[in-house]
Amino acid sequence: MDLFDKINKTVGGPIGQHQKWSHGYFSFPKLEGEIHPHMYFNGKKHLVWSLNNYLGLANHPEVREADAKAAADYGMAYPMGARMMSGNTKHHEELENSLAGFVGKQAAFLLNYGYQGMVSIIDALVDRNDVIVYDAESHACIIDGVRLHMGKRFVYKHNDIESFEKQLQRAERITMQTGGGILVITEGVFGMSGAQGKLKEIIALKSKYKFRVLVDDAHGFGTMGKTGAGTHEEQDCIKDIDVYFGTFAKSMAGIGAFVAADTNIINYLRYNMRSQTFAKALPMPMVMGLKKRFELLKANPQFRENLWMVARTLQKGLVEAGFDIGATNSMVTPVFLKGDLAEATSLTRDLRENHSIFCSIVVYPVIPKGLIMLRLIPTAMHTLDDVQKTLDAFTEVAAKLKDGAYKMAIAS
Repeated sequence: MDLFDKINKTVGGPIGQHQKWSHGYFSFPKLEGEIHPHMYFNGKKHLVWSLNNYLGLANHPEVREADAKAAADYGMAYPMGARMMSGNTKHHEELENSLAGFVGKQAAFLLNYGYQGMVSIIDALVDRNDVIVYDAESHACIIDGVRLHMGKRFVYKHNDIESFEKQLQRAERITMQTGGGILVITEGVFGMSGAQGKLKEIIALKSKYKFRVLVDDAHGFGTMGKTGAGTHEEQDCIKDIDVYFGTFAKSMAGIGAFVAADTNIINYLRYNMRSQTFAKALPMPMVMGLKKRFELLKANPQFRENLWMVARTLQKGLVEAGFDIGATNSMVTPVFLKGDLAEATSLTRDLRENHSIFCSIVVYPVIPKGLIMLRLIPTAMHTLDDVQKTLDAFTEVAAKLKDGAYKMAIAS
């Protein structure tokens, strides 16, 4: 068989198979204009709920100034090379030290990208004798990291502690034979459902089983907890999280990520994460821009307070209007409706074309068949008027969905 035959037969894979009619509108849409809750889509201004700009830092004047100044001072090439070889600077190290202290760990290490960083963290922490136990709704970067693992791996039902303990028992039986250890992976805030990972309940089982915990807190860093340190601060279990991972792509509206842990663990990861060892260091404009973003995050708790005011008002209004927002206990706001793919596409077109509201739509295979999920990401830049407009529009389209107005064939 020719290598490309299977690609042609699958017609783009489970998601890509719809590209003929979805590309540019449902998939790979173009949002234009300044990063803001109100942007242009298909030439028309929309209220946007799909940007991970939680604290509104993307276009903050001081951030724009810091980015521009660093680009002028250093250019985009400096530092030249991987951190280990020739790409290390005092600014990279200063940012790492600041981040470590903020999230309650001894040390931290910068990662070029969150996705590849998580894959590499998992790869570096475990060998074929170790066992991974992970949540069923883990982000794709965790799934891909787990796939690289050459040892055993067990998945537990999402946020189900009884299922988690059963998988721990299976893992323990394996490690008793191999002499390996157990790595538990969960998320601080699950990006689709908005539910917090049950960190305290997981940690409580450490007294019964021997394992280490890695938390992906991409959505929790900067948004959760009294100071914004993360979901482990929110749940008062900072010291019990062994390895903490946060990204800059959400609350800091930047590029890259970091991993934080005890100094000896970070030193080990620093020399053994292949995606970092053999990749160019974060360019100086990104590092200097991230330092400014982090400074603003810590100095302006009102950004986080406004984010939560918008999120709570939106979620309260949705519930009072009869909508199912699942188990979210974070700012991530899913709205679940009953319907098929054809109805989902028609409903989304209605929201965009007639209400000028742009939000992400999620359907099977990401969620079960027969369900439509509209995913809303509140930010500190949204207003209560934005919330009310959305509640009015959702109430209208939900009624039309219930009446069967969206039953139509998908374009072939």
